[in-house]
Amino acid sequence: MAASTQPKLTTAGARLPVALSLWARVRAWFTPLRLEATCVAITFVAMMAGLLTSNMDVNPTVPAIFYLVAYVSGGIFGAQAGIESLRHFQIDVDLLMVLAALGAVVIGSPFEGAMLLFLFSLSNVLQAYALGRTRSAIQALMKLRPEQALVKRDGETMLMPIEQLAIGDRILVRPGERVPLDGIVVEGESTLDQSSLTGESMPVGKRVGDMVFAGTVNQSGSLEVQVTKLARDSTIARLIQMVEEAQSQKAPTERFLDKFEQVYAVGVILFTLLLMIVPPAFFNAPFEASLYRAITVMVVASPCALIISTPAAILSAIANGARRGILFKGGAHLERAGQLDIVAFDKTGTLTVGKPTVTDVMIIPLNAPDCDEQADSAADDPCLPDVPEHIRREQENILLALAAAVESKSEHPLALAIVQTAKHRGLNIPEATDFVNTTGKGVQARVAFMGGLTIAIGNPRYFADYPVAGMTRAMRQVVQLQDEGKTSVLVAKINEGRANILGVIAIADVVRPSALSVIQRLRELGIKRTVMLTGDNERVARAVAQQTGVDEFYADLLPADKVAQIKRLRDGSGKPSTVAMVGDGVNDAPALASASLGIAMGAAGTDVALETADVVLMSDDLRNIPYAIALSRQARRIIIQNLAFAIAVIILLVIAALGFDLPLPTGVVGHEGSTVIVVLNGLRLLRFREQS
Repeated sequence: MAASTQPKLTTAGARLPVALSLWARVRAWFTPLRLEATCVAITFVAMMAGLLTSNMDVNPTVPAIFYLVAYVSGGIFGAQAGIESLRHFQIDVDLLMVLAALGAVVIGSPFEGAMLLFLFSLSNVLQAYALGRTRSAIQALMKLRPEQALVKRDGETMLMPIEQLAIGDRILVRPGERVPLDGIVVEGESTLDQSSLTGESMPVGKRVGDMVFAGTVNQSGSLEVQVTKLARDSTIARLIQMVEEAQSQKAPTERFLDKFEQVYAVGVILFTLLLMIVPPAFFNAPFEASLYRAITVMVVASPCALIISTPAAILSAIANGARRGILFKGGAHLERAGQLDIVAFDKTGTLTVGKPTVTDVMIIPLNAPDCDEQADSAADDPCLPDVPEHIRREQENILLALAAAVESKSEHPLALAIVQTAKHRGLNIPEATDFVNTTGKGVQARVAFMGGLTIAIGNPRYFADYPVAGMTRAMRQVVQLQDEGKTSVLVAKINEGRANILGVIAIADVVRPSALSVIQRLRELGIKRTVMLTGDNERVARAVAQQTGVDEFYADLLPADKVAQIKRLRDGSGKPSTVAMVGDGVNDAPALASASLGIAMGAAGTDVALETADVVLMSDDLRNIPYAIALSRQARRIIIQNLAFAIAVIILLVIAALGFDLPLPTGVVGHEGSTVIVVLNGLRLLRFREQS
């Protein structure tokens, strides 16, 4: 007997986990948005069933049951929100809609009340969907981060969850894989796709010493990365956190409408009561007609479209900017970006690339005659002999290779620039020995080239103790290069106590290629003044200002001086101006905080920028500044459109209800239709693209 029943018990026991698993899947599928959408569908079906059965020869209880289902499914969320508002002694549009629907039942129009709840709940679902789309663009970034990483520990490679990794761990990132955590490349060279984080369209080269960020894609070579931030502190995790905080910070227009909603809702209820009481009491009007008109006015006067008009646009604009690598840290900052009068730029790392680069390599022929002709630029000296281009290029490469051989032994930033340029050109850098460094002046070493040469590199003071050949011509080049804002070093061959100048190498923090076009675009957008603030000397500042086209510049500024200039620009003569400060977020932090709008460049990995600025550009692309301004102005235009449209619809429907006996169904469609329209209009910002 026991044997015969055992299979049945086993089968029944197996069915229970299956049923529980199915129920768990059903519960997981019913997200809040899907639950509301399901209730909307039930409301529609029950409403139409109530309408059909009320016109059929059936028991009146049947349509009443259908309408009851429609009212419960369509009004449950609004009733919950209304009750929650009453607990805080507030009245909102949700309560108005529920009262209006109940009023429709009282006047014998259950279908109109059900239709009101259906359209109201449908508009709420559309709003939730619209706002959810603005968040989904950000939340999708979390999925870009791998859950596991290949870690090298104790001579072994193991796969571990990223939550278990510690700062200092070394992880392997193979071609095609995503970087699991922020870190520094300690071995290997590759290109990474950083578009998911910074919005950059082109891959970025990475080599030893460069930062890499979680969620970016390794495209070519293998990398070994030393972890610098834990999973919870990675750039991508902090980006998501700040965007969510930004979405919760309301714009001034939105805050005003929230306060206005409370007063307006109370006013609508009081006006509705007056319409119900005054005509029958003082003008002998039929109570039913007065009640019908009052309920209609309550419906059409509810400020649903007015209240949703601003957040629909603001959140859509924030999501659009985030996809491009522009992080607005709140709706207030988004609105302010569209009101700018002056944009002030830091120089180093903002208008320029932020690191020294070799710009000119010039040969000084040993036997060239002196002359007094003046050159327009250091790159075009009329006193130099005219040699074919390919020969000059070969001579420049030899000079650069000799300099790189010596500078490869130094850690000075200018030395690194020379070495990197030589490697970039693919030059064969000879071996150097007997390296000697004279602090503040220059270096020299023995270079294995043409049997061995002693090469010295330094400023003019380095050669003060040598008999020098070619110094006059070299100094002419140096002066011209200084006028162009460049730093120069002399390269010389030392032989038997004499120095023969071989050439001049110019190094500068070069201007970003997009700087000039960005300044021009800002003028097209109506920015009145563009200003450059820098701690560099006036000669360098003037050269950069001429190349970028800024209206004015201020040099030799300490961080406190930059703050003073920002205040002067903001509180200048006449009415106060709205000033944006654009900086790299480190020494510019005080100025970023003092400006009307602080914009930080290259925030990936820059903690100060993330904390101080109001707007963060996750890539070093200056073109995102005019894009942010244009996006803000488009958002303001759409907000104004929505507000004007919502107010016009309310006024028109109220006049129609009071003076022309507007039918309740028409009022319901007009009111809720306007809400849907302003939401869809706000969603257009998700597809915004700047038109030059």
